[in-house]
Amino acid sequence: MLSIIGPYIVSALFRSLAFLPLSCLQRIGVFCGWITWCLPGSYKRRAAENLKQAFPESDDTLLRSAMLSVGTLFLEMPYWWVRRDDAQLNTHITCDNWQQFEAALAKGKGVILLSPHAGCFELLGPIYSSRHRSTVLFRPPRMAWLQKWIIDMRSRKQLTMAPANQSGVRTLVKTLKRGNTIGILPDQVPVEGEGVWAPFFGRPAYTMTLAQRLQSLSGATIFILGAKRNAIGKGYTLHYKELLEPLSEDPVQAATEINREMENMIRLMPDQYLWGYNRYRAPRVKSVE
Repeated sequence: MLSIIGPYIVSALFRSLAFLPLSCLQRIGVFCGWITWCLPGSYKRRAAENLKQAFPESDDTLLRSAMLSVGTLFLEMPYWWVRRDDAQLNTHITCDNWQQFEAALAKGKGVILLSPHAGCFELLGPIYSSRHRSTVLFRPPRMAWLQKWIIDMRSRKQLTMAPANQSGVRTLVKTLKRGNTIGILPDQVPVEGEGVWAPFFGRPAYTMTLAQRLQSLSGATIFILGAKRNAIGKGYTLHYKELLEPLSEDPVQAATEINREMENMIRLMPDQYLWGYNRYRAPRVKSVE
């Protein structure tokens, strides 16, 4: 029953929220974040632990800001998933040099965008794909109907969603071979056998090797991206860095390099990272497809 009515319910909710101005959604998100901050829970507890691991000198002020940011992020999602006016969406973000991405694409070997779960990472796909054809890797939920709904909601004319499985990886390879762009959030824990242990803020974290393998295969240029949220209603600033040297051929060293770049981007917006994610957990066993 849920597989039938579920898509209609969540679509109606998302479309209703997306009708509101972005600043209004952000304020509602801050309120929801305050509720999360005030109540005890495993997410808040893990966020406090991970934040202390990364910034030992931090206090509850930074943790509270991070919790408010989580609420803001989730209330912003409908705005970016539902709206299709690219010109209007682009008015929300400031970037000082889109030509760097165009120059990298002109090499014909593709571009790999890597972003941590920091700032408003949900806007990166819609904004970037308004300029260049791209494919974004996402972790599919267990419910099949929800996976289809996510793909339908997030896909656009120049944006394709690829699930984090063998089929999705093949899609990423094809995208790069066509000289286009792929996007990956590399601070997620991959399944067993698809990562290595590498330091992340001074503690071993199981880290995916996919970006290194894809670059080695294609010769693609890698950019580190982050969309820092400004004050409510003041838009976002795109921070980026081109990696001028290829990643190491050694998987552990390459994962260490990626984690270091993730850390540097997070340091630009430490109050906007999803600290409550269980980044240091052991990987789950890979299922047979």
